[in-house]
Amino acid sequence: MMWKRAALTAAFLTTIRTGAAQDAPVGVRPAEAQIVQIGPGPNGNFLRRLTLPFAPRAVNPVDFRNTGRLQSLIRAGQLYLTVDDAIALALENNLDIQLQRDNSQIARNDILRTKGGGLPRGVPLEIRELPAGIGGPGSPLLTTVGGVTPITSIASNSADLAPIQGQQVTLSVLGSTPLSAGSRIPQFDPTLTGSLNYQKQSIPETSVFLAGANPLQNKTIGANLGYLQGFSTGTTISSSFNSSRLDSNNSRTDYNPYTSGNLGVTVTQPLLQGFGISTNRRYISIAKNNVKISDEVFRQQVIDTLASVVRLYWDLVSLNEDVRVKRQGLALSEKLYENNKAQVEVGTLAPIEVKRAQAELARSRQDLANSTGLLLQQELIFKTILTRRGTADPVISSVRLVPSDRIQVPAQEPVREASALVQAALARRPDLAEAQLQITNSQIGLKGSRNGLLPELDLIGTIQNNGLVGQVNSLSPVGNAGPRNADPTFIGGPEALVGQIFGHNYPNYFVGVQLNIPLRNRVAQSDLIRDEIQIRQAQVRRQQLENQIRLEVENALLNLQRARASFDAAVETRQLQEEALDAEQQRYEVGASTTFMVIQYQRDLAQARSSEVVTQGNYAKAIAALERSTGQTLDTYKVSMDDAYRGQVSRKN
Repeated sequence: MMWKRAALTAAFLTTIRTGAAQDAPVGVRPAEAQIVQIGPGPNGNFLRRLTLPFAPRAVNPVDFRNTGRLQSLIRAGQLYLTVDDAIALALENNLDIQLQRDNSQIARNDILRTKGGGLPRGVPLEIRELPAGIGGPGSPLLTTVGGVTPITSIASNSADLAPIQGQQVTLSVLGSTPLSAGSRIPQFDPTLTGSLNYQKQSIPETSVFLAGANPLQNKTIGANLGYLQGFSTGTTISSSFNSSRLDSNNSRTDYNPYTSGNLGVTVTQPLLQGFGISTNRRYISIAKNNVKISDEVFRQQVIDTLASVVRLYWDLVSLNEDVRVKRQGLALSEKLYENNKAQVEVGTLAPIEVKRAQAELARSRQDLANSTGLLLQQELIFKTILTRRGTADPVISSVRLVPSDRIQVPAQEPVREASALVQAALARRPDLAEAQLQITNSQIGLKGSRNGLLPELDLIGTIQNNGLVGQVNSLSPVGNAGPRNADPTFIGGPEALVGQIFGHNYPNYFVGVQLNIPLRNRVAQSDLIRDEIQIRQAQVRRQQLENQIRLEVENALLNLQRARASFDAAVETRQLQEEALDAEQQRYEVGASTTFMVIQYQRDLAQARSSEVVTQGNYAKAIAALERSTGQTLDTYKVSMDDAYRGQVSRKN
């Protein structure tokens, strides 16, 4: 027997491990995710079907390795990036997107929980926005030129870290307090219970006449098996089989030993509170809507992340351009210094002019160092958001980022109608869609709150079949012939007991109505009022969100128009400053100007070039902001949500 028990145990554990290994891994696209159903499969063996409800589901461990795309973009110690490359790397490696990808799986597993009769555990409604970056709001892009010493901010507290830190944003339109649970729902998953027991008693009696023996000794073996299941109508069915075998030294009984048993079924049907399919399946409906909400939150995270990646990419391009501008300014300062130095040596210029040119040269070097430092900071941010381990990877830590794309400003700005953009945003924005789904879920939950206001009126019906079999009590005073009252109908073994029970020989019937009326019902009334108010508040917040979307779109359009006007003006200013510097240098060469004036014109040109870089970057970021506010980021960059869910971009580098 020991070896058989050990073999069964080993088979049980092997089946559990095999079942876990064959389950669908977490991390695939939710539409393709398989939730293992409890039940026999076409090719499953009996032991697997038996142990499947108790087998753990396989969940893949976290993988912090970057995808191969990253390594393919590194050449000679430099990471060459286009906008599309940056977007692809974010989809594959960004940890914020990975967290939301896991939340989608959590939402889908909640359906399994509610189908079993459990309450949904809810889905996260927060997304994380990427840091502002160097060049974002509150961060310097330009190093100041024109005679003022650049000021570089050094972070000394958490508020100063805003350019390199992201922030959490909640998309919930509901309050912090969930709706009341409402009426209780049945447990849809069937439950099987059973017990087996043995009892030995030795009872001293006050009179031997009572049992014919003193002490009275009983040996009892009992067994019972029960089944319980609820249904969507609110119906609960419970069934139980009970049996006990008694062996006693009691001489006053007609049968000894004897076995008694019964099989009964009880059906409870709520007629008021807890009645109705939609009421009892409300959590399943909520869980299914939560999947849609989770998909919309995931989509919003992808949009926000990619829009931020595009914004940060154009800042990276602008910072590279700003470094180039500062190098041009340094080259002009070096040229002026060398010319003045040569003229002082031949005696055609006062020595003080060399000092002025030398001071300007030092200032230009400082401007270049400041711009280079800002560029390195931006590269550091990029390495963190496009990889899974950031600069902890020595390969990533050492590479320099080289943006391959350049900002293209069209010669003619296309016409954009604010009303059409607003309508597109209202139709496409994920946050507005998931806000409406939250309200829908609240209205579904309100059915339970209203149903919980009703009295409890349950119809209960029970049918039970009984049986009794045994042997003639040999201890009876009548002797071996048996007691006079012994009925041969009850003489027999277990098969006779089963025959009596299923033969419906000794039935019991019960039908009744159970009523429970709370005379004041203040708790349920209070819950319903609060739930209705919270839904009303959610509707108000949704309207606020819609108003905010309109504001974002119209504001983004105005910012784009302003950015375009600023860029056009900056281009014209830079052209005029180049012409002015060229004219001043010609005057300087013939002795009609001074070093101070040339330096001033050089600074003005450097400032104009930097301003052009900034306005060009602002234009590109204004386009990205408009696309984000209208929900068109994914379409603009041809991003597939299937790729986002899988974390593998199918398009080529």
